[in-house]
Amino acid sequence: MSVAASRALSKIAVILQMIKFEHTVFALPFALTSMVIAAKGMPDLRVFAWILVAMVGARSAAMAFNRMADLRYDKLNPRTSDRALPAGILTLMEVWMFTLASAGVFALAAWMLNPLAFALSPVALLIIFGYSYTKRFTNLSHLILGLALGIAPVGAWIAVTGRIDLAPIVLSAAVMFWTAGFDIIYALQDMEFDARMGLFSIPKALGPGKGLLVSRAFHVVTVALLAGFGAVLGLGTVYYVGVAFVMCLLAYEQSLVSPSDFSRADVAFFNINGFVSIGFFLFALADLIVRKGLH
Repeated sequence: MSVAASRALSKIAVILQMIKFEHTVFALPFALTSMVIAAKGMPDLRVFAWILVAMVGARSAAMAFNRMADLRYDKLNPRTSDRALPAGILTLMEVWMFTLASAGVFALAAWMLNPLAFALSPVALLIIFGYSYTKRFTNLSHLILGLALGIAPVGAWIAVTGRIDLAPIVLSAAVMFWTAGFDIIYALQDMEFDARMGLFSIPKALGPGKGLLVSRAFHVVTVALLAGFGAVLGLGTVYYVGVAFVMCLLAYEQSLVSPSDFSRADVAFFNINGFVSIGFFLFALADLIVRKGLH
């Protein structure tokens, strides 16, 4: 391997670490759930492949753009100052190029799927890029982040059916409140920094105790919406076992933090939520398989 190729691979590895590529697992399983239910099984391989490309492209573009938008704050925050961009490991030009390339890949995937997906792709990019600035003016930034992840199930449904229906909107709302709930937990770590920099968050505005109450209320709403998604579509018992599984995981996640101790916020944020999304998808898929087998 040439020196240039080795350097390029090294840069790619740093970029993937910067955008926490592995955390694509948060929204992707919900999109896949929407996909298999809309298709009543596995869709055409071409559709499946382009949905994956769209998801990876959109999330990569969003995370890279967020790192640039937050560069000023990341340099000053001890928790984030060692990230690749503030540490000078990557340049702004490199991250801009990656962001534009990722957005282009997302737009291409949407175009390859169907006209509605392509027509709505600029709206999706506006939402996922716009989130990065919301902490500057609203405590509701957690919900905007939730919306940015929550559009994934609607997008997957559109990719399969070419239309928007009630069911994926309900699932997207569930993802929105789920994301907002765990983002509030994550924001507990930055309350003092946010106050010092004039940034907005629910924990900073309400304090850790009331902030956690809001987080828990959002997760109650999440479970209710997941149940509502099943009701809209007439899903079966296995699906509702999956909803109960999600409810237990969210309760455990909430138990990891308290107003006086949020030292395990990272565990709650990164570990538990991966199990939530993957577990939900597996139960929804199993329910689909069981119901198809019964007919």
